[in-house]
Amino acid sequence: MSAGSTTDWDRDAALTTARLLLEIKAVNFRPEEPYTLTSGWRSPVYIDCRRIIFFPRARAKIVELGVEKIGRHVGYESIDVVAGGETAGIPFAAWIADRMLAPMAYVRKKPKGFGRNALIEGDVPEGRRTLLVEDLTTDGASKIKFANSLREAGAIVNHAFVVFFYGVFPGAHRTLADMDIQLHSLCTWWDVLEACAGRPYFSEKAASEVRRFLDDPCAWSARHGGVASAEEALARKAAREAED
Repeated sequence: MSAGSTTDWDRDAALTTARLLLEIKAVNFRPEEPYTLTSGWRSPVYIDCRRIIFFPRARAKIVELGVEKIGRHVGYESIDVVAGGETAGIPFAAWIADRMLAPMAYVRKKPKGFGRNALIEGDVPEGRRTLLVEDLTTDGASKIKFANSLREAGAIVNHAFVVFFYGVFPGAHRTLADMDIQLHSLCTWWDVLEACAGRPYFSEKAASEVRRFLDDPCAWSARHGGVASAEEALARKAAREAED
C-alpha cells in the first residue's frame, strides 16, 4: 500500500485485490523451485499481473479500486497526465486515465530507433503533474528509469502507482523517496497470505515457506542463489541495462 498511514478502506481494498488475484490464478507459490526476479532476487512466490487484462470483471474492480486509491492518497485534481511504463504498465495506465478523464502517455524502456526516436509516446507531459503507472514492483528499482525519462522530458513526477507491491525487499520506499516519489499500491504479499487463510489455494507447507521468505527475504534469496541486498540488486540491474 502507500507509504504512510492506512485506513480501513485501504485494508478492505488490499484484501479484495488479493482475493481477485488468487481467483484468476495470478498468484504462484513455488518454494521447491524458486523464481528469479528481474532484479536478481530469488523468491518462492511470483505474481503475474498481466493475467488481469484477460478477466474483465476482475480488471474493472481492480482499476476501480486503483482510481479510488489515487483519489484518496494523491487527489483527483492533483494529476494532469497518467503515464504507463512499457509494457505491462500501458494497459493499466490507459484504464486509469480513462476513468480519471486524464490524458495518457507511455514511456519506452529505450528509444525505438527510428522516427522521432522518442522515449515518450502520446505527447510529452512537459510541466504537467504526471502519475507513473506499472503493474507491480519488487524493490522499486524499475521505476527509477521511467521516472527519470519523464523528468528529463520536463514532466513533474512525484507519485507512482502499482497494483501489486512485493512489500518485503529492503529499500523500495527509500529508493523512490530519495527521488521525491511516493509509491502507492493496492496490495502486497502479506495481504495475499491473509486472503489465503482458511482457503485451499495452496498447501500449508508452501504457505509456511512463503512466510519464512517474507520474514527475511534477503537471507532466503541468498540461501537459494539470489542477491542478498538491495545494493546488489541495483548493481545487477545496472549491469544488465548496460549490456542492453
